[in-house]
Amino acid sequence: MTNPIVDPLVEVPDTSATSNLVDIDATVEGAVTVTLNRPQRKNAFDADLISAMEEAFRTLAGAEGVRVVFVRGAGGTFSAGADLEWMRAAADRSESDNRADAMDLAVMLKQLWDIPALTVALVEGGAFGGGAGVAAACDLAVATADAKFSFSEARLGLVPATISPYVIQAIGPRQARGLFATARVFDAVCAERIGLVTEVVADAAALDAARDRIAREIMACGPLAVAGAKELVSDVYGRPIDHDLMDLTAHRIAAARVGPEGQEGVRAFLERRRPAWAEPVAE
Repeated sequence: MTNPIVDPLVEVPDTSATSNLVDIDATVEGAVTVTLNRPQRKNAFDADLISAMEEAFRTLAGAEGVRVVFVRGAGGTFSAGADLEWMRAAADRSESDNRADAMDLAVMLKQLWDIPALTVALVEGGAFGGGAGVAAACDLAVATADAKFSFSEARLGLVPATISPYVIQAIGPRQARGLFATARVFDAVCAERIGLVTEVVADAAALDAARDRIAREIMACGPLAVAGAKELVSDVYGRPIDHDLMDLTAHRIAAARVGPEGQEGVRAFLERRRPAWAEPVAE
């Protein structure tokens, strides 16, 4: 059986101008790896890379069979942030043009945020500026022990505006104020302590092992349940625990219990077998 992700995204060549800027690889089971592919520029963002990332994330959000999406950078660096040549050109453009560029980045990050499958940043080398924002927009972020992070915009007289909703969600307002204002470079241990990173591993080999482990973990979970769990967090976070919220949560679990995925999951548990979504995919 073919995988609906593998076929359109990997096997069919893309002749667009940005096709080589993002590599997409998928397993038959639905584990997808999106690799930023500007290693000669340390995967720094420019308009073309942002466009290619937005297209990839939008496609994955609407595609069937995607169970987990990993995001990483080619060449041992996650992303150095904004490309200097792109920034130089932006300085000579109007505020309106710069606002359009910033909106393109905002849309790309929102497409990543909205992917129903679990999203995982695999960070090695550096994740600066927008690169750190991409890590924050993922559900999980695993980093090598030698990875470095910075919200470096203030050193250029700028602010990390477009990435701020995702970073503040991840690390909270106090940490964000301090790190945004100082543009301090911090390590993976600090990133884990404040919540930007969810796991620190020894090296690149351990990063690959973490990717494989997370893929195995997610394959044991119902795809609709994963999407529903992510949506539940967004709908519940920050709300008062009142009758309306109690009613919402009761409705969600009741609907899951009578839905086909919930029915299959409970039956499989009682029958001591794997649920259908955890069965090996037929070749």
